[in-house]
Amino acid sequence: MTDRPRLLEGLDPQQRAAVTAPRGPVCVLAGAGTGKTRTITHRIAHLVQRGLVVPQQVLAVTFTARAAGEMRTRLRGLGASGVQAQTFHAAAFRQLRYFWPRALEGEIWPLVEHKFRLVMQAAGRVGLSTDSESVRDLASEIEWAKSALLTPEQYPKETARIGRSAPVAPERFVQVFEAYERAKNSAKMLDFDDLLLHTAAVLEEHSEVAEEFRARYRTFVVDEYQDVTPLQQRILDAWLGGRDDLTVVGDANQTIYSFAGASPQWLIDFPNRYPKAEVVRLERDYRSTPQVVELANRVIAMGNSGRSHTGLTLVGQRADGPDPGFAEHESEAAEAQAVARTVAELAGSGVPLSEMAVLYRVNAQSEVYEQALSDAEISYQVRGGERFFARTEVRQAMAALRTAAGRGSAEGGELSEAVREVLSEVGLTTKPPEGGAARERWQSLNALAELADELSRDVEGADLARYVSELDARASAQHPPTMEGVTLASLHAAKGLEWDAVFLVGLTEGTLPIQHADGDDASVEEERRLFYVGVTRARKHLRISWALSRGQGGGRKRRHSRFLNGLVSTGGGSKSSGKTRRTNSERGRRKDVARCRSCSARLESAVEVKIGRCAKCPSDADDELLARLRSWRTERAQELKVPAYVVFSDATLIAIAEQRPVDTESLGQVSGVGPTKLERFGADVLSLVNGPADL
Repeated sequence: MTDRPRLLEGLDPQQRAAVTAPRGPVCVLAGAGTGKTRTITHRIAHLVQRGLVVPQQVLAVTFTARAAGEMRTRLRGLGASGVQAQTFHAAAFRQLRYFWPRALEGEIWPLVEHKFRLVMQAAGRVGLSTDSESVRDLASEIEWAKSALLTPEQYPKETARIGRSAPVAPERFVQVFEAYERAKNSAKMLDFDDLLLHTAAVLEEHSEVAEEFRARYRTFVVDEYQDVTPLQQRILDAWLGGRDDLTVVGDANQTIYSFAGASPQWLIDFPNRYPKAEVVRLERDYRSTPQVVELANRVIAMGNSGRSHTGLTLVGQRADGPDPGFAEHESEAAEAQAVARTVAELAGSGVPLSEMAVLYRVNAQSEVYEQALSDAEISYQVRGGERFFARTEVRQAMAALRTAAGRGSAEGGELSEAVREVLSEVGLTTKPPEGGAARERWQSLNALAELADELSRDVEGADLARYVSELDARASAQHPPTMEGVTLASLHAAKGLEWDAVFLVGLTEGTLPIQHADGDDASVEEERRLFYVGVTRARKHLRISWALSRGQGGGRKRRHSRFLNGLVSTGGGSKSSGKTRRTNSERGRRKDVARCRSCSARLESAVEVKIGRCAKCPSDADDELLARLRSWRTERAQELKVPAYVVFSDATLIAIAEQRPVDTESLGQVSGVGPTKLERFGADVLSLVNGPADL
């Protein structure tokens, strides 16, 4: 069993207070980056270690399968294997399958995997539009109504009371809602909300079932408690059955799912519901630099959400870092190209691509950044796209690995070699392909190989069977391995994640806050909290930007987000006056309009800007020099153990071969050669450029 001192080692006083609090109601108000997962897992392990509860009697719930998987992994490492750590829906499904035959007779109904078809049929039956967008809106509204514990009959009165805007007239929505429920029940199927509804009802209405359940589970932990819905609170109350052995953890400043029925009120009112509750505040931020933390505090403090947040003020614990940067651009394309250039500079200074993220308000914003990163030959992955374990190459690899594991095992240091040998049969090569779909497939396979390296380091005697078991557990939890590439994600999808460098882009009025939130104070404040979540994802580097127009040469009709008022600065850290000061990019805007050195035409793409000429003008590159530069780049990349483009992209090498800089000053003028790369690689490059052709 884990030694007791180890569980308390390295905890700050507030974390220790939460971990050692006695059984009973405990409320942990945990700000961003304050170590809440560490705190609650150590609390559970501490209770187990002291003999106050056995692991099998603990039910810990959170909101994503990934977070639940991470919690189980940590608990195993702390000697608390056996604790049930699941999402609300997974826990309810497990319980419902067990109790259904006794309480409802027969076999449990199957789940509706996609309710879209049933909602579309229901809309068609009542004469409403069945186009994709309309059906999605109706499906979301059904989910909200069920999460809010509303029946079709209750829906019109309640939405009128709270002023909720429905996708169609309330009476028409009621018809769709009723038709959907009839069709689903007639087919004897359950949707995800039914899992919670039926489980709660079984516990409420069948005393013998409730007694058996409550004899099994005695201690409950709820993570992200600020995001519970009335339906989730109902099932939590049914689980508890009047008991108070409950620990909740949350931060009202990070409530960003009100549109789905979530409310921070349960968290805020916890001390009122449990007057004897122990309340612990975690405010020491171990994630972000003091500069990022200061900005985050100012973002949340400038709102009018005092009535809905818990007043947490973060205190940065890391060493100083760079000030957050602000930049204004003429167009979205210019903004995206600037982001791509900075990504390349950071990568050149040693920041891994997997530790960078571009975050935006809506998914439609990703396209221009995908294009800019592709033009700059920078790998990326779109979070929320195809799931990692659903990819064809990953499925093929896992099948091959299972077969190999069945034939025998390779232990310890041999695991990595064995995994790579199997993956080579399905396409993993020593060097990555140049780009495109082939490179994406290679990145997936390489991520599996690197996971084997990690397992070899962390688990003594790990073999192929143990590795395959780890993969299966991750697939079940949708917890993919880390892949090399910049993450593109919406602000909602970024919740719970963190990176060394974060780019918050597209911060204009109508986008953040989103247009439909304007005029509604509560909705605008939720948008502010979404901005706060984005800021607090950054550990060290934070860049915030916006564009004055959508397209090149468009009218400057946009304004930066109101959330930047009083924050935008010339250098990043100082407060600006009432009206926005000119940013560095505004003062240097003429530089944004790059011209071809041959014909003076405006350069549009990132590749053209790097090379310094438009695609129509012929290249005058020294082919022999270019070959030498590429050979040198390959050697340096292997030496540094990084992809070749991290040293210099192809476009930058072409620009060097065309412009043939003769000294440090002229080399520094080549796009893609920033100060860091100039210092790191400048002497080598100039030696190649100025040396004899027969070297």
